[in-house]
Amino acid sequence: MRKSIVVDNRKYMWNGVEYANEGEANAAAEKYAAARFELHRIAENEKVYLFTRRVVTEIKVEGTPP
Repeated sequence: MRKSIVVDNRKYMWNGVEYANEGEANAAAEKYAAARFELHRIAENEKVYLFTRRVVTEIKVEGTPP
């Protein structure tokens, strides 16, 4: 499986898991959705693959500036 895909000029990264069925993929997709990830799924060779992306909404800088 490829490591990333581009859909509508947005890059999604494969989460590294081959799901045997839609039920397993749906359970994982719900967790990603709760964590505010965007999802794209591909069904291929009787397996389901999830690709995720998350837009950075906040940047935290630790320590004092140089």
